[in-house]
Amino acid sequence: MTVAMAGPGGSKGARLGAALLGAERGARPGPQEEGRGQLRAAAAMAEPGDRSIHTQHISAVHNVPMRVLIRPIPAELEPDKVRSLMETLQEDPERVPPIDVLWIKGSQGGDYFYSFGGCHRFAAHQALNRETIPAKIIPSTLSDLRTYLGSSTPLLR
Repeated sequence: MTVAMAGPGGSKGARLGAALLGAERGARPGPQEEGRGQLRAAAAMAEPGDRSIHTQHISAVHNVPMRVLIRPIPAELEPDKVRSLMETLQEDPERVPPIDVLWIKGSQGGDYFYSFGGCHRFAAHQALNRETIPAKIIPSTLSDLRTYLGSSTPLLR
């Protein structure tokens, strides 16, 4: 399994690569994923109109395994929007902006990847049986997660 970290990232980039590799190893591969072991990360800058307020300062976009993402809030989806995104992903995937993912280290060093927005993009990737989804990774804390989940925040190890 290899990780290609592009652009400046220093030790933070190396830690992210290791965390994604660890998450990759910790998840069971599906039948069509057996024998595949590459996780690729690429640097990309979204167009000004495609920037998230949370990640406008982050240029690196990583192909994150769908199976490692934790999405604790049920999505309210518009089927037409999901279908439209599916078509765009098949025709010109670069037109679909990456999702934002919070990367949280647990108290015992575990890596957790939480995603709250990008519900339609996530559903479109899922419907197309994509193994990964482009994402901007936001190094975060348990306190940040508590902002989203309140007293429902789990104990992360």
